[in-house]
Amino acid sequence: MDKVSNGVNLKEFVRDVPDFPKKGILFKDLTPIWKDPAAFRSMVDQLAEPYHSAQVEVIAGIESRGLIIGSALAYTLKTGLVPVRKEGKLPWKTVRATYQLEYGQATTELHSDAFPAGAQVLIVDDLLATGGTAEAAVQLVRKLEGKIIGLAFLVELEFLKGRQRLEKLGVDLFSLIKYAQP
Repeated sequence: MDKVSNGVNLKEFVRDVPDFPKKGILFKDLTPIWKDPAAFRSMVDQLAEPYHSAQVEVIAGIESRGLIIGSALAYTLKTGLVPVRKEGKLPWKTVRATYQLEYGQATTELHSDAFPAGAQVLIVDDLLATGGTAEAAVQLVRKLEGKIIGLAFLVELEFLKGRQRLEKLGVDLFSLIKYAQP
C-alpha cells in the first residue's frame, strides 16, 4: 500500500516515460510532484519526518535532482546544504570519488570545506537505482570525516538492488516510493 500524507499519494504523481533516455528504459519523471504545491509539501514533510530529532547539521544533495529535494529539506530541518556534483562543476578545492557505471565510470566531487569533521550529514537524492552515485557520496562524506545520519530518497527502484549495495556500507536508508518491478 502506498503511503498517503495530507491526502496526497505521491506515487500517483510519478509519470512513466518509456524509452527515455534510451530505448528500453522506463524513466520515472518526478517533476509532476514538484509542480503541484500539495504534493511538493507532502514530499518534503514525509522525507523530513524521520530526521526531525536526528540533529542533522548539513544535507549533502546529489546533483542534480537531489539538490532540489535537499534544498527544501535543508530549509525544513534548519540545516545547511552542500552540493555533491559531477567532476569539474565546483569552483573550490574538492575531494572526489570515482564509481562504476554500466559502461565506464564517473567521478563526483564535494568541496573540501563542505562541513567540519564530525558533522552529522544526511545524504539526499531523488532516486536510488544501482546505488553507485550514492555510494560515491558516502565515500566523500567519510573522506571529510562526516558522520552519516542516513541516506534519503524520494524513489527507490528495488529491482536494481541499490539498497543492498549501500547497506554493506553500514548506512541507514529511507525512501518514500518503492517500485519492486520495472
